[in-house]
Amino acid sequence: MKKVLFITYFWPPSGKASLHWPLAMIKHLPKFGWQPSVLTVKEETFTAPDNSLLNEIDENIEVIKTKTFEPFNIYKKFIGKNKDEQLKASETISQTNKSLTHRISIWIRMNLFIPDARVGWWLFAVNYGNKYLRKNKFDAVISVGPPHTAHLVGNSLSSKFNIPHIPVFIDPWVDIIYYKNFKRSKITLTIDNYLEKKVLRNCKRAVFVTKTMEEDYRKKYDFLKSKTGILYWGYSEKYFGDLITEKENTEEITIVHAGNIFDYQNPKEFWKELKRKINSGEKIKIKFIGTVGPVIKQTINEIGLSEFTEYLGFLSYKEMLKHLSQASYLLVCATERRHLPGKLFEYLRIGKPIIAFGDDNEELKKIIEDAGAGKLYKYSDTAEDIFDKGNSFIFDKNKIEIYERKNIAKGLSGILER
Repeated sequence: MKKVLFITYFWPPSGKASLHWPLAMIKHLPKFGWQPSVLTVKEETFTAPDNSLLNEIDENIEVIKTKTFEPFNIYKKFIGKNKDEQLKASETISQTNKSLTHRISIWIRMNLFIPDARVGWWLFAVNYGNKYLRKNKFDAVISVGPPHTAHLVGNSLSSKFNIPHIPVFIDPWVDIIYYKNFKRSKITLTIDNYLEKKVLRNCKRAVFVTKTMEEDYRKKYDFLKSKTGILYWGYSEKYFGDLITEKENTEEITIVHAGNIFDYQNPKEFWKELKRKINSGEKIKIKFIGTVGPVIKQTINEIGLSEFTEYLGFLSYKEMLKHLSQASYLLVCATERRHLPGKLFEYLRIGKPIIAFGDDNEELKKIIEDAGAGKLYKYSDTAEDIFDKGNSFIFDKNKIEIYERKNIAKGLSGILER
């Protein structure tokens, strides 16, 4: 059996959503002739833990853990937080926080941490990886980013040991949406672009989780046109078998959003439409699972929806799925035209109508419409007609099953074999 080394910063017990893809690929790849091992960090302190995910790790998988320099621990001290307090993703890039300490930390993060705040892992990972690969032969290296530092690790190990490198891009690198409305210096952008180009030029094949992102990168780098692939985020069927999808309170409309939602993902007109419906006598509840941007909370409060809104914070993956299965509608908000929120695929499998927002996101629109699963709106829309269509959506099971991660792992094995 051929061997592949996965490089991923996030690994159980981290509750980071982006680890579900590599976790599933690692589980299924042996069925297609590839034995994975994992290079990760000993402790990732930013994300809330989900200890249930420890049960998902195959005992036959070798997991190598290294030290890392985690800057968010220093960030907590800098802004006066207790070391045991959990940071929220939305607060670390908040534009409403005008404090001097926050503005300084933002400038440091945007301009000194290249390619990202996890660059402190590079030296530890490369040093340990070098020792490990001297003793163990591998046929391929797969890195998963963000953090794109993982791709730098993959490139370094690939170059030294002449092992084919396949970077998987969950989000873009230099112009990731998190940088929106923040200023990065010219020298920072020059270095970052250089690193991105170096990794992509040296890799055997680059994998993107959206077609639109792949197209953008192929336009940016002509040399990529013959060595890219698309593997969607997908879902894992094993989690859905025991879910109860009937609502306990059939008179109340429950709208659930799962995953982090930032201030630039704020469908203001939709919130206003919900308040109009509540004022006319309808029973509606909004639930947020994950972190919610302060501007979104403020908007909801100003419109008068606070008493109809629950902020559930971080939940384990299984608890999150229970809430999705009990919803009337599932809300998804794309950050930009290249973005397909990971939860979209769990939403499709759950089979509840999807209310999607995203400007110029034709890929999101096509996936939802092809599956008969909901409708995409612009952020300026009220989406008022979705409630008339609610029971009329006919989900196409065949169009949804293609996103099961076993099928995606088969696609990844095909890329490895090329």
